[in-house]
Amino acid sequence: MTATAGTSQSDSNDLVSSRIIAPWPVIAMMINRSFVSLRRIPVAVIPVLVMPMFFTLAFSGTFEGLTKLPGYPTDNILNWMVPYACVQSAGLGALSVAFSLGRDLEGGFYDRLLMSPAPRWTLPTSGVLWSMLRSLLPLTVTLTIGLLGGMTFPGGPLTPVLLGIAGAGVAGIAALWALGVVYRLKVQSAGGLVQIGLFVAMFLSVGTVPIDLQQGWLPSVARLNPLTPILGLARAGFIGTIEWAEVWPGFVSMGVLGVLFAWFAYRGMRTLDP
Repeated sequence: MTATAGTSQSDSNDLVSSRIIAPWPVIAMMINRSFVSLRRIPVAVIPVLVMPMFFTLAFSGTFEGLTKLPGYPTDNILNWMVPYACVQSAGLGALSVAFSLGRDLEGGFYDRLLMSPAPRWTLPTSGVLWSMLRSLLPLTVTLTIGLLGGMTFPGGPLTPVLLGIAGAGVAGIAALWALGVVYRLKVQSAGGLVQIGLFVAMFLSVGTVPIDLQQGWLPSVARLNPLTPILGLARAGFIGTIEWAEVWPGFVSMGVLGVLFAWFAYRGMRTLDP
């Protein structure tokens, strides 16, 4: 009897293990699905291209006079605003992750995904990686506009690389935030809450104005805002030479936020698949 029970348990374990397939091909297929959706719906590409252009031109024109203030870190407003526009646009790219997940939940397609033999973590991971890859579009757009407008790289060729890392990091963090929210609300309209959270966090940092030039309660909030060091990483090389002391806090902030929002997304996913 014991041998039979042991054999049955072994067969059951073999059956379960045989149903689990390699995760990375599944992630690649999910990312390709998002890419195909973006390509088949041209109107979805418009925000990806227009928003970086809008942020760059609007903020640069509105705040150009700030460069004349004593203590402003650069005399070229594009060197200050282009990294901000890039990071903000990369973060807002997470809206596509929110809307896609909400659509799958409302239509019942997500239930079919949960029945697949792939590990559960492949589903949110594909959304995060897609958001990070998608951040290359606003990076390209903002850098092109900046270069045409006379933006410079005082820090050398490593400057756009650090900007790309910061943009991809914020895109991944924003995607985790979007997944956690939509997993809990289970509707496409949750994307509005995702967008509001991103805008508030960005504007209460050093997005448009350096801390030293802010007044009232704003500088205190900006110093505590974890996006402030990330924007410092994004701007490294744009407003001077690249200094490690200005770069490492951004990496630490992205790591901490990544862990916290990964836990937030995981807990939200467990409400669907306990």
